[in-house]
Amino acid sequence: MLIQKLRLQRGWSQQQLADLSGLSVRTVQRIERGQGASVESLKSLASVFEIDFSELNQEPAMTDLTAPDTAAAPVASRELEEMLALQHVNRLKRFYRHLAQYALVMALLAAVNLLTSPHRLWVVWPALGWGIGLLLQAVNTFELLPILGPDWEKRQVEKRLGRKLSS
Repeated sequence: MLIQKLRLQRGWSQQQLADLSGLSVRTVQRIERGQGASVESLKSLASVFEIDFSELNQEPAMTDLTAPDTAAAPVASRELEEMLALQHVNRLKRFYRHLAQYALVMALLAAVNLLTSPHRLWVVWPALGWGIGLLLQAVNTFELLPILGPDWEKRQVEKRLGRKLSS
């Protein structure tokens, strides 16, 4: 997530970062998703961002995120909020991309349907099936049903830990 944050702060696309670092776009995507990266890749990214390699190489400790009385807690909390915001933006981006694909494919299928068999509208069935999937994705992305939303997740985590989470 740090790579994505640094990239977005500079207003670069993944392609631009890949070009500047000499890495493939696929490698940049994998690193941004949190998958492992080679030392060479991290060194290349560190030089592009003009930061020390050790800043990219270190993993954030979970104790920093959960310890409320340490000095690093406000920083860790802010990083966690940024990470959650980035994840939400990625979900929005996937939803809008899916919506555009749906509209394009359904328009093409409708044209084929009307040209080949206008008396029988079979395009309704794929539109309905895919539309239901798209609707479920929208409910999840925009958190329209609070039943399994963030509040429920927080309650379940608190129940599992046996204590209240720090805000």
